[in-house]
Amino acid sequence: MGTDLPIRSCPLCYEPEHLPLAIMLEASHEQIMNCLEFQFCGETLLALGKGALFWPSESLLVVSDLHFGKSARVARFGGAQLPPYETRETVARLASDLASTGAKRVICLGDSFDAAPMQHTLPDADRLSLVALQAGREWIWIEGNHDPGPVSLGGAHMSGVSLGPLHFSHIAAASHTRGEVSGHYHPKITVDLRGRRLTRPCFLFDQTRLLLPAYGAFTGGLACTDPAITRLFPAGAEAILTGQRPARLPLPGVAA
Repeated sequence: MGTDLPIRSCPLCYEPEHLPLAIMLEASHEQIMNCLEFQFCGETLLALGKGALFWPSESLLVVSDLHFGKSARVARFGGAQLPPYETRETVARLASDLASTGAKRVICLGDSFDAAPMQHTLPDADRLSLVALQAGREWIWIEGNHDPGPVSLGGAHMSGVSLGPLHFSHIAAASHTRGEVSGHYHPKITVDLRGRRLTRPCFLFDQTRLLLPAYGAFTGGLACTDPAITRLFPAGAEAILTGQRPARLPLPGVAA
């Protein structure tokens, strides 16, 4: 099951007056990090309850599929009128995880914006919050299928990046390198718990590849039993449920 790790308070790399009140409240006190520790390709990693991945030895926080600006894009094309605060909620999550881990490096695994132009239409408060979170940190935007172009908010824009034994990209490759870490599929898992069915975003991993859940609010998800996902793990995999108490279990419906 998951573990609550008390993380010492660390000085944040932004000025409080530039952040919305919700983020300030998230980051203003001693953080308790809900996480589950696991081994992947010889490295100790932490799956955080909100859906981020933390690599302690590299002081690296990894998030995937933020989809900033989704509600605005959907509304523009006549879709459902989603609450217009999903970007602010996602930034608040990110601020909280950065505060609790003290991460000095960040990799966003693509589809950080729901469409490339959305980076230019973010509300000023959200843009300032993102820029403030970048201050003092190495920040890498991996290109995704929704946002293949350069990002104007600072940081580096790359198609992929390797760090030690791990290789970060947006979409899992059919013929992949050991240590591949990717997103794109928004995996979710459904389990039976005390007579009721529970569905949550999840991490999926085996000995060679790791798939992250979508981090953004209102991103939806794909069942981890869908063939698009199970084909990535032909020998079986393990899942880590997100939430207040991250939990680890075998990928259902696939023989280990």
